[in-house]
Parts: sequence; structure tokens; C-alpha cells
Amino acid sequence: MTLVTDAMPQVKEPYPLPLAPRPWVLSSLFAAFNVVLLLFFSGLFFAFPCRWLAQNGEWVFPAITGPLFALTFFSLISLNFSDPGILHQGSAEQGPLTVHVVWVNHRAFRLQWCPTCCFHRPPRTYHCPWCNICVEDFDHHCKWVNNCIGHRNFRFFMLLVLSLCLYSGALLVTCLIFLVRTTHLPFSTDKAIAIVVAVPAAGFLVPLSLLLLTQAVSVSSADRTYKVKCRHLHGYNPFDQGCASNWYLTLCAPLGPKGVASWMRLASASCRAKPWAACFLS
Repeated sequence: MTLVTDAMPQVKEPYPLPLAPRPWVLSSLFAAFNVVLLLFFSGLFFAFPCRWLAQNGEWVFPAITGPLFALTFFSLISLNFSDPGILHQGSAEQGPLTVHVVWVNHRAFRLQWCPTCCFHRPPRTYHCPWCNICVEDFDHHCKWVNNCIGHRNFRFFMLLVLSLCLYSGALLVTCLIFLVRTTHLPFSTDKAIAIVVAVPAAGFLVPLSLLLLTQAVSVSSADRTYKVKCRHLHGYNPFDQGCASNWYLTLCAPLGPKGVASWMRLASASCRAKPWAACFLS
């Protein structure tokens, strides 16, 4: 399966105006608030119900929830400051009035011209109106971390969702066990804090589990949350390399150099001889 590009002049086809960047202050504050929220509830949990269990010899609970908190906090911070796969800006001299077509597994994709970044976008590349950047292999813009999810940080996003699911479940189970172990004791601050922590943990666990399941299905089928309308697909996904290969390409394959659009390497003979996955996801 190889890639072939064609170019032909285009006559008087209008292009959309550049998208104005959306306000970033509120979204940045919201992302910072989420970090503070994680630290706040975690601090309450470790200072009250988890401390009581540890003082009574139940060290297994901090031994499990502690590493899960560290993993969740690390993945959250990493995703906040990660590069989603930003492509370098081009120039109008590249030819906005030229049609570029890329063939992927016998399916043609017309590269769309980005009037803001001034280059033809590769397949599955989208210009995010929130970040005002073109992101390769764009999945979605995550407002929880105020960052796009794309080719270079999708594995951090999967790690964050997985760690949040495990951490929320561990918090919920630990708080419930604490409440059961202290049924013979009068109502105290520890019990109140355990309820305060257990309620949001249970509330977040269900949507996070559904999100993890949805993303797992998307990775297995090489699909993305953001679906560009393409008349060439008709129910067939040419990016699908098989379940095992899709997981490898998404989570384990080398990401390649930063800021370089994959389609710019199509002109070399070596890239023409490689399969699509080696050119677009390496």
C-alpha cells in the first residue's frame, strides 16, 4: 500500500476565511482549576480516610492509591504541556490554487488548503479554532486540559483516561471500605470527608469508563473522534491496518520529528516505497 500525490491547477475555487482564535484565558483557567481540583480531593482523601486506614494497619490502600495518584497527576501535567502534533506554517507561495490528491489504500484524499497556516493539510489534519494551529492526526480539542489531542500526545490522553478510571475506582472503593469499617464509630470528620470524596469519584467513574471504552473502540478501528466528511470512504476506512497494528501505531510506534508534516516527505523515493503507516505515522 503506497502513497501517490498528484497536482493540477485549480480554477477560481474560493477558500474559507482564516478562523479567528478563540479566547484562551477562560479555557486556561479551567484547565488549571482541574489540576487544583485533583490535588484538593486527593489531599482530603490522603489526609482523612486513607490516613485512618493506614493508622489501623491497612497499608494496602495507600500503597495502591498513592502510585495511582502519581500516575494520574503525571499524565495530566504531561498532557497539558504536550505537543499534539503541530505542523509548521507554510507560505502562500506553496500554491493555494493547486489541487493535491493523496492515495491511501486505493482511496483518494484531497488535501485541503489551510488559509491560516498556508499549506495543504494532510489527511486527518484539522485546524483547531481554539488553539489556532493545524494538528496532525487530529482527534479533538480537550477543554479539560486546554490542549488538542493529536498524533504526538494521543498516548498521553489514553494514559490519562486510564489512570483517572483506576484512580477514581480506587478512591471510591477505599472510601466505601472505610465507611464500612467505621460503622460502629460515631459520625466524624473522617466519615464526612470520605463521603465528600466518594460522591465525585463515583460521578466521574461512569463517564470516564465510557470514554475509555469509546477510545479503545476508536483505536481498534483506526477511527478518530473528529470525522472529516469524505466522499471517498463510503463506510470503508483505508487507515485501518488491523486491530493489533492500529494499537501498535497509536501507542508504540515512533512519532518522528516534531513539527514536520508527513506529506512533505512524499516526494522522496524512499517514502513512496514505504507503506502508508511508515510515512504518515512514523
